[in-house]
Amino acid sequence: MKKALLVLKDGTVFEGNSFGADGEAIGEVVFNTSMTGYQEILTDPSYKGQIVVMTYTQIGNYGVNKEDIESTNGPKVEGFVVREYKAYPSNWRSEESLEDYLRKYHIVGIQGIDTRALTKHIRDKGTQMGIISTLDLNPLSLHRKVLAHPDISEIDHVSSVMCKEPYWYYKDDSLPLCIVYDYGVKLNILRNLKRVGFSIYVVSGKTPAEAILEMNPNCVMLSNGPGDPKILTFAVENIKKLINKKPLFGICLGHQLIGIALGGRTYKLKFGHHGGNHPVKDLKTDRISITTQNHNYCVDIGSLKGQVRLTHKNLYDGTEEGMEHVEYPIFSVQHHPEAGPGPNDALDVFGRFREIVREYEKI
Repeated sequence: MKKALLVLKDGTVFEGNSFGADGEAIGEVVFNTSMTGYQEILTDPSYKGQIVVMTYTQIGNYGVNKEDIESTNGPKVEGFVVREYKAYPSNWRSEESLEDYLRKYHIVGIQGIDTRALTKHIRDKGTQMGIISTLDLNPLSLHRKVLAHPDISEIDHVSSVMCKEPYWYYKDDSLPLCIVYDYGVKLNILRNLKRVGFSIYVVSGKTPAEAILEMNPNCVMLSNGPGDPKILTFAVENIKKLINKKPLFGICLGHQLIGIALGGRTYKLKFGHHGGNHPVKDLKTDRISITTQNHNYCVDIGSLKGQVRLTHKNLYDGTEEGMEHVEYPIFSVQHHPEAGPGPNDALDVFGRFREIVREYEKI
């Protein structure tokens, strides 16, 4: 096995073995607590700019297939870190090994390190930039490269993952039209919008609001995506122009952008929420859902000064997970109701937005 190193910005070094592509990868190091779903995680555009550490010990055991993807053009992570890579997948749906998949898309991985120690370090010290290398095995040299690299909060990763040209995901003139602002949209969001009864047109995250209003959609959905919402001024300005013009629905980054557009603030979590086992309480129904999460930033609901009602709350740490406007048809959640990977407890959120659109059309 070829040696590889992971070096964090604070100088901590982890030694392991290479799997996937040869090379170097720099990104913000985060851990994901999902036990399955590594293919959905790898292809989630929200992970652009990040190196993902899987806390589950054995990864690769069921291979890779064409169905379990969340973006059409390969993985979006910068690098991948696992405790034990299983080189020989055993699953009837498997079409290739995880290592072959990573090599195909030039994703650098490292296995054989103590991921429990790494996860505890991130929990104690917070997320930070890091580098994986199979080429340069000098820790001091790698540390200098990390220190010289911009922080993830300084880079617009949305522009690299959003679509370049608009497209119809699903067209049915008998259904209400939902235009999706693509900041790095997951395919399962589009699948679930179709499931609850929308015709779906996807546009670049930089499409002017005026062009959206000219198409006269029934509603606008603001997708998930990578990075710090505060640097996405183009998105915030467009959303401001849509407020009180069309029903709005935001997921994850879309939720954060709505908060900023309404005049609120966002803040960064110490180590973020990444995984498929986060309990979230719906404050309207008292129902608790186990949710998929992938975010490092949260909206400070209090900073919106009574404009919105809190709708969802994270039961792990009490952070605010959803809101609805007290006057306008605006609804958003911080977690990922579309799952991908599961669980599917929160799928009802899409039906709730469909009802908001239906009620708005009666006014």
